Amino acid sequence: MGVIRLQKLMADAGVDSRRGSEELIRAGRVRVDGHLAVIGEKVDPDQQRVDVDGRPLPQVATQRIYWILNKTAGSVSTVRDRHADVTVMDLLPAELRARRIYPVGRLDEDSEGMLLFTDDGRWADLLLHPRYGVEREYMVGLERSVTKTQRAALHDGIELEEGIARVDRMEDATPAQVRNLHEMLEPPHPELRWYRVVLAQGWKRQIRRMFDGVGAPVRRLVRVRIGTLRLSGLDPGAARPLSHQEATQLASRARAVAKARPQAGGTKAEDSGFGDAPGEAPQPRL
Repeated sequence: MGVIRLQKLMADAGVDSRRGSEELIRAGRVRVDGHLAVIGEKVDPDQQRVDVDGRPLPQVATQRIYWILNKTAGSVSTVRDRHADVTVMDLLPAELRARRIYPVGRLDEDSEGMLLFTDDGRWADLLLHPRYGVEREYMVGLERSVTKTQRAALHDGIELEEGIARVDRMEDATPAQVRNLHEMLEPPHPELRWYRVVLAQGWKRQIRRMFDGVGAPVRRLVRVRIGTLRLSGLDPGAARPLSHQEATQLASRARAVAKARPQAGGTKAEDSGFGDAPGEAPQPRL
């Protein structure tokens, strides 16, 4: 394999995304040949030993995993949580839970809809890192219609701890969209007023906090799209593998958006790669 940056090796091995791997290194949970690792350190996995939490780093998988789940309310978006009755891992097939996979991002416990899983840290980074601007689309259920003032405030920006949060797009959901949504909900809520909301940001509980900020608390929140992939045909709590085309389109779209954007501080879109197909070497970076 040759010399490779440690956080990239950890992501390739399915430990976490690159950003998550950096946090593990920063927390002192990673050692290389017995010494504490540092971010950016380069290692040769064929010659050096890497331990995470005292355990050897898994070998890089030759067959990558990409799955989609229709998350139900009440399940926690984590690999393990001794305080949670149900985690999203419990909703996956038993044979999949035995693999080293993790959710790509999070949905809070009360939220529902699309959640992706992988053991491919580079692919996860393409979907999660802000520089790629991957859109998330949500169906937001409210008790009553938003006013013009509330709608304008959501577009202009709501001040949160992280900064100014804005919706990229917000539209009234059509009757057909609401009917399709109800087929994927358990139970449906026909009395709610539904809106389609698109974000390119991804802060914790962002939509709920934004709508609370304008006095329109969210009753139900369902993620229905990430990038080019839309949630359809999955019952609540059901999961399925992504096709090669679906997984590749998600990555390709993220790269295309990043390439078209001005890059701050010299950061380039080619910082992450993604294999042409599970089990193949990464394609040339754009």
